[in-house]
Amino acid sequence: MAKEFLSQRGVPFTEYDVSVDQRAAQEMVQLTGQMGVPVIRVDGQAMVGFDARRLEQLLAASGQAQARPSFGLKIADASKIAMRQGTIPVFGAYVGGVREGSPSARAGLRAGDIVTEINMQPVANANDLERVLKNLTPGGRVTVIFLRGNSKLRAEVTV
Repeated sequence: MAKEFLSQRGVPFTEYDVSVDQRAAQEMVQLTGQMGVPVIRVDGQAMVGFDARRLEQLLAASGQAQARPSFGLKIADASKIAMRQGTIPVFGAYVGGVREGSPSARAGLRAGDIVTEINMQPVANANDLERVLKNLTPGGRVTVIFLRGNSKLRAEVTV
């Protein structure tokens, strides 16, 4: 739940598996005095277990609450995928996966689609898409132009 919560808000995080990482397990016990998981640390403040309200407060206090929203896509350069598949190169961001419930899923994007434009900004590759998505704001409206097979489709969604 904590990973999904942070991902939906575009908050970067590092995950440690204390069942296999002895150093991380020792650090967790030193930090909290407990062995319960998850342990979430924001700017030196630690909480044991997942409490959405408390985590929201910690993020707000650290200035991370307004991090960029996650669009919910796994992407690659469409031209590189086309070369691997032996098809005609096409420019855009190839959608390798769409997270359920994400703005991308609500927009109707599916694995195999190729995003060519976001908010009237051309997308020639995965880096272009990342650059555009980085500037999205929570609650903002996004227009996506994408290819699905031989069809050019358009969708709008709020992030």
